[in-house]
Amino acid sequence: MPGEQGTIYTIIQDLRGRYTVVSPDGVSQELPARGVLRKRGQQPYVGDHVLVENGAVSEVLPRKNEIIRPPLANLDQLCFVVSMCEPKPDLRLLDKFIAVSAYKDIAPLLLLTKIDLASYETIYQLYCSIGIPILPVDYADPASLEAVRAAFRGKVSALTGNSGAGKSTLLNALDETLAIPTGEISQKLGRGRHTTRHARLYPLEGGGYIADTPGFSTFETMRYAVIRKEELADCFTEFAPYQGKCRFQDCAHTCEKGCAVLEAVAAGIIPRSRHESYCAMYEEARQIKEWEL
Repeated sequence: MPGEQGTIYTIIQDLRGRYTVVSPDGVSQELPARGVLRKRGQQPYVGDHVLVENGAVSEVLPRKNEIIRPPLANLDQLCFVVSMCEPKPDLRLLDKFIAVSAYKDIAPLLLLTKIDLASYETIYQLYCSIGIPILPVDYADPASLEAVRAAFRGKVSALTGNSGAGKSTLLNALDETLAIPTGEISQKLGRGRHTTRHARLYPLEGGGYIADTPGFSTFETMRYAVIRKEELADCFTEFAPYQGKCRFQDCAHTCEKGCAVLEAVAAGIIPRSRHESYCAMYEEARQIKEWEL
């Protein structure tokens, strides 16, 4: 009978309700989910830890975090692949991702690709200044790839970013056996084809898993999480030293007099581009309807 009762499995792939699960000793099998999960309102996600009973997934164990689309659970880090050109870096998009990782309590990691085609120093210095770990990826430098492997080792990670940023190419460089399909850049649209169709966890040499998520060209805040405007400032960690020091207790940190965050921006302590991203996200959050939450 598939599945040993009491053993905790991990879902590494979901194909139309058929779940590939792997046991702690690395044995994988494809199973359905019991109907009782639907009655409980439980939808298994890739990354979920589950119990198996009578040849089916019978229980989803509590998650430490999750993202909505694509459905992934129990991530240790969210890795943002940022291309230096084709497509060009989108800092607003990147700042949204970083805010989501903070909101979901998932460690962020920036991976800079195509650094041989354009300068990356400005972005590197910007995000290092606010404490975001960042790794330039140089395919001609084995030490560069080994640094990425070390960052993934023993963790459950997800790669995300614009289509064409090089997510699948990076994974193939880290482990040739993955053979993940890649797509060329559309010169007309300036973005890559959506070569990844669904979320899947790939086992890594040395331990850990990596998910290659579907690429996209525009970002919707609710794609990964819905963040209320009252919660947004906490997702910009560089605001933390100034929270509670504003003139007004309910300060939104957008344009108010006596705002300690704005004073830090004016003094060059908080990067202006980060505050601009915050203001744009705050305005978007103001438009969220209660039913969307």
